[in-house]
Amino acid sequence: MSIVEEKYEALLEASSVYIKKEENINIIKRAYQYAKEKHAKQIRKSGEPYIIHPIEVSLILTSFHAGPKTIAAGLMHDVLEDTEVTEEEMADLFGNEITTLVDGVTKLGQIKYVSKEQAQAKNHQKMFLAMAKDIRVIIIKLADRLHNMRTLKHMPRHKQVRISKETLGIFAPIAHRLGMYRLKSELEDRCLRFIDPEEYYYIASLINTKQREREDDIDSIINEIKGCLKEQDIKFAIKGRIKNIFSVHKKMREKNKEFSEIFDLLALRIIVDDEASCYQVLGLIHSNWKPIPKRFKDYIAMPKPNMYQSLHTTIIALNGKIFEVQIRTNEMDLVAEYGVAAHWAYKESEAHTAEQEQVEIQKKLKWYREMVEYSENSDAEDFMELIKDDIISANVYVFTPEGDVLDFPNGATPIDFAYRIHSEVGNKTVGAIVNGKIVPLTYQMKTGDVIEIKTSKQSFGPSEDWMKIVKTAHARNKIKQYYNKQNRSIIVDRGRDALLKELDGNEHINEKLNDEHISEHFSKQGINSLEELYYAIGKKAVSPQTVHQKMFKDQVEFDEKQLLEAFNEKTIENRRKKVSDTGIYVTGLENPQIKISRCCTPIPGDEIIGYVTKGKGITVHRKDCRNVVDSQKERMIDVFWAETTENKEYELDMKITSFNRKNLLTDIIHTITAMNISILTISADAKNDHLVVIKLKVNVRNAHVLQTLVVNLKKVSDVYSVERLNK
Repeated sequence: MSIVEEKYEALLEASSVYIKKEENINIIKRAYQYAKEKHAKQIRKSGEPYIIHPIEVSLILTSFHAGPKTIAAGLMHDVLEDTEVTEEEMADLFGNEITTLVDGVTKLGQIKYVSKEQAQAKNHQKMFLAMAKDIRVIIIKLADRLHNMRTLKHMPRHKQVRISKETLGIFAPIAHRLGMYRLKSELEDRCLRFIDPEEYYYIASLINTKQREREDDIDSIINEIKGCLKEQDIKFAIKGRIKNIFSVHKKMREKNKEFSEIFDLLALRIIVDDEASCYQVLGLIHSNWKPIPKRFKDYIAMPKPNMYQSLHTTIIALNGKIFEVQIRTNEMDLVAEYGVAAHWAYKESEAHTAEQEQVEIQKKLKWYREMVEYSENSDAEDFMELIKDDIISANVYVFTPEGDVLDFPNGATPIDFAYRIHSEVGNKTVGAIVNGKIVPLTYQMKTGDVIEIKTSKQSFGPSEDWMKIVKTAHARNKIKQYYNKQNRSIIVDRGRDALLKELDGNEHINEKLNDEHISEHFSKQGINSLEELYYAIGKKAVSPQTVHQKMFKDQVEFDEKQLLEAFNEKTIENRRKKVSDTGIYVTGLENPQIKISRCCTPIPGDEIIGYVTKGKGITVHRKDCRNVVDSQKERMIDVFWAETTENKEYELDMKITSFNRKNLLTDIIHTITAMNISILTISADAKNDHLVVIKLKVNVRNAHVLQTLVVNLKKVSDVYSVERLNK
């Protein structure tokens, strides 16, 4: 039996433990055969057939008791990206649900990740939006990353370090927030092994030595606890948990501790049947062994945001030896190991749809539900702030007066609390009461605080100074939205002035400028009232000239009547081609006055249209130009590129977005000039410490040259987007 067959048999065996129906096993079998066929000619860096990777990913998924469709998606997760298969073909064979999962994983794989400090907000938003649509996409991606880390030894050293840093900065924190302790711990340990192998093996040897030294102590304390619990007739099980290598490394580094000072290296875990027994066992532990003050934590009453629940206490026993004890139920232990996957595990007897599963998960993960909500209403930068500050860093737990628990990052204030309750509560906040005492709004909340917010209808709204006080991105966004709304009146006034200036002298202003006429012309753009029109003009979303042309077109004099008549269809046979200096001809016109528009700068190869401009001849636009879409159809005429424009060059504007680094501009200029393309202007604007936007104007001959230029620029190291600009 080949290694591929052995792995496949192992997958079927692991799946059949909890998937019994033949039709469900057949979904997995069909997906395997399809993936095997499509990856047949591909080999991994290790020299193994590529199909082994998706099989291993699916084996990891079975450890979470993933459903047959999720396992099928795991088997095919690279098919869309690495083969010629289309979404349509996959959907026809396997249905929309599996295809959507594969497509989601594919899109996550296309994101260019960087270190945590240089995180691309837009890319992270895409990642979390994919997660928001179906959390199984992230579970598959985590399984994919775990197997890649397990086989990372076959990569060159520089790639091992880069991928490990990326995993440590992005995937391990996501696994942590989903409560997937086992997966998170393995990812962290493997990352440390490649980033700092000397430290990894040093700590590993210390742990092994320490474990051997303490085995007798552990056996003794376990036997004592067993005897104590059996006397009370409590059903229980005791397990040990060894702290993972990365956690020890992190604690030594961040808390400046020696290895000998880490007391929770080995933790005892007591598993009981129900929640009441947890507290009963805690009482017995504390009555028989001395607990260390301030080391007790009740995560049952106040679960962590990732659903983790347990009682933690640290006791002194056996001649001063210190032990951490964790007490939880079987269900809590399952969640502690597998996190969200424990709730999401496939149950063949239950007919839950994917949508129902998402609803159940969102009920349990408050932060996840909030993330879905904010991802739909925030721009990329704000959304990334929310993920980093409000979700990943949350570790302060406070109570509402009704007893609900809310979690916040360190340093959060009552203002953050108020906005979490409701934006109107935040806007009208005038004071706060914490644990029955009045506190300033700058007070930093602590775990266990009971927070009450005082509001007033006479409040003038949030102070701009609050932006410096609040800690959460959510509160900052709400304050920002409030002031944006206040500034609306200024934008409306600006738009009104601009339009009235454009319509100066038009006697039909009062007749046309009403909600009915505005809705008739601009409803497709979401503008249905005069105020909305002024606001759109003030924001420069609509130009005053466009409004003039659309709403007052029957009052505009057509000085170009003769020019338009030249395009009467009856005379089409008598028209001749005359190429202008621009390389464009207009059928039927000898010497047309032609100008290439500066708003969209068309070049040969672009689809173009002519617009008859009052007193200025014909302006040529790209057909997809926004100004053309907004213009009058009766002024549009067909124009054409000459068969050859090889000797002509055309100006256009471009924008390059890149991570900032030394010699970046030199590399970009070299790439452009190597194609014999002239650079007319170039400027660079550093948006922050890591991001730079480069704008340039170049001369190109046609769209094919432009396309080649874009491809070459995207190959420049650290460049991640190249755009052609419209003005």
